Amino acid sequence: MTTRTVDTTEELAAFLRSRRERLDPDRLGLPAHRRARRTPGLRREEVAELAGVSTDYVVRLEQGRGLRPSAEVLAALARALRLAPGERDYLFDLARRRRPGGTRGGAATGPAPSLAHLVDELSPLPAALLDHRYDLLAWNPEMARLLPEFDAVPPERRNAMWLCLLHPPMRGFYADREGVLRDGVAHLRAAWAAHPEDRALAGLIAEFTACR
Repeated sequence: MTTRTVDTTEELAAFLRSRRERLDPDRLGLPAHRRARRTPGLRREEVAELAGVSTDYVVRLEQGRGLRPSAEVLAALARALRLAPGERDYLFDLARRRRPGGTRGGAATGPAPSLAHLVDELSPLPAALLDHRYDLLAWNPEMARLLPEFDAVPPERRNAMWLCLLHPPMRGFYADREGVLRDGVAHLRAAWAAHPEDRALAGLIAEFTACR
């Protein structure tokens, strides 16, 4: 299977459009316009005014025309679009910028010894350690017994999302499997933005997408 890394420019454009279109201009107290709105949400010029940037700049961002906005512009857009904290982090990750006052770590390569030891120390409670891909890095015996037929899963398939989506014995494991999958997809989208060069993550997403 061949995979490609995420096109963060296209994803940034789509994200900005979707967040603009979900906003209610009446709730934001914007002045009423005489002409009817043809599309839901704010107009680009309204977002531009709220963020203190030009309308042309917003248009080019939403068209994915290769702009790399500064952290200050991103913060202004986040305020204008009323982004929640998680959405704000996602915006900064897509633009490959560090949040003001925030930090981002690199991709996980394996469990830190102290964390792996903590997982063992949590026995008899089931516990596991996952990375940004949902790969299972460490687990205790109670967790292994809790997951159906976990011992039969090859090491390269020990991924929480893969188990939930593609491991048949896990189909009846969750009371709300659809909810778990929705949360997992949201997490992977955020991880995809934070680690766009992670080919293992890109391959995992491509496999999940092919199963739809």
